[in-house]
Amino acid sequence: MNAALQSVLIVDDDAAHRGMLATVLGDLVSGVHAVASGEDAVDFLGQRSVDLVILDMRMPGWSGLETLRAMAERGINVPTVVLTAHADVDDAVTAMKLGAVDYLRKPVEIATLTDLFARQFGTTESDPDLPPQPEGTVFHSPLMREVLVELSRAAPSGVPVLLHGETGTGKEVLADLLHRWSNRSAGPMVSLNVAALPENLVESELFGHVRGSFTGADRDRTGRIRDAEGGTLFLDEIGEMDLAVQPKLLRVLESGGVTRLGESREEAVDFRLVTATNRRLEEEVASGGFREDLYYRIAVLTIEVPPLRERLEDVLPLARHFLDSADTRGKRLSRSVEALLLRYDWPGNIRELRNAVLRAAILAPGDTVLPENLPPTLRVAVGEDEPAPDRGASLAEIEKQAIFDALDRCDGNRTRAAGQLGISRRKLLYRLKEYRST
Repeated sequence: MNAALQSVLIVDDDAAHRGMLATVLGDLVSGVHAVASGEDAVDFLGQRSVDLVILDMRMPGWSGLETLRAMAERGINVPTVVLTAHADVDDAVTAMKLGAVDYLRKPVEIATLTDLFARQFGTTESDPDLPPQPEGTVFHSPLMREVLVELSRAAPSGVPVLLHGETGTGKEVLADLLHRWSNRSAGPMVSLNVAALPENLVESELFGHVRGSFTGADRDRTGRIRDAEGGTLFLDEIGEMDLAVQPKLLRVLESGGVTRLGESREEAVDFRLVTATNRRLEEEVASGGFREDLYYRIAVLTIEVPPLRERLEDVLPLARHFLDSADTRGKRLSRSVEALLLRYDWPGNIRELRNAVLRAAILAPGDTVLPENLPPTLRVAVGEDEPAPDRGASLAEIEKQAIFDALDRCDGNRTRAAGQLGISRRKLLYRLKEYRST
């Protein structure tokens, strides 16, 4: 932690979001204070000093802009980061003119918050020891370590978590880790894939029903929400939830009670909600496909799960793990197969890798998996007839050469090079920084 940043004041009327920020910031600074309004913030700052203010833009009473103006009128000069849930660029620009040093969109991602601290204040994030992971948890990449650190910090807070990432990136595995590391680990972990059920059954599965409440309801059912009492409810593919069901889920989250179909009595329920989606729910909200109020309720904390193509360090360890855990254990991957696996983009991510490895292991007649055993679509996509990378080269050397080749093709334009490589610009800059330090 940078000595220049010791204490932070959080100003946010949303108690859940305020609590999440306090939990996260507690790992980064020694003093965290929180108030629920702009008026209370100005009163607080008139009596005590802090090094940074994190200020919500939309609050009852004084808005964020009004609070900034009141701070300026009273001579309170504290670096301030503003939060907006409405992506209101005009308000953000006005806030910067009033003295704000930066702005963030709600719900805030932990990685975004720590990146901002590093950029604005030179703070660095420690790499704490992670809680124990179950057997079979495989990760070697720095990007996945960042994700697991975020999970370990989010786990004790109890706030709703949204896992966002492409299909097949392992969001269900991460949801299970979140439950294991939480204070609810002794309770049940209940999972439901919203997209896997017909629309007319989702409501019954979630909330339960009483016998005779609809055709086919021949017995009482408690529902997945009640099944998760004292534990965690994981709703996968939450973006597929029907609009008619969304307000009923919102009601449960707001009231802490659930009413079964065919019943009028509401029963209290205590569970932690974790959701996952491969959709951009902000865009779904804008197009009317997802309720805004439900989005902000489930996405108090959002964690981005990177695709496999951005964490090549995990490809071969995962492939070997799948090979060892299959009925075909004892077989090994040839060096040429390993090279092909590293050159493929993996649009289906970990799920596609697992299927490809198991298929290849089954089809390999001997104890070594060869390129011809891999799925034809994979071999065509990577251009099997092209010269393979030097078999004596390490993964780091292969990746480094690919990055430099892309930069050459793009005349040094890092954004275009990242696009050609199929990785994020952040990942490319991370790698270039590594190369400069070696």
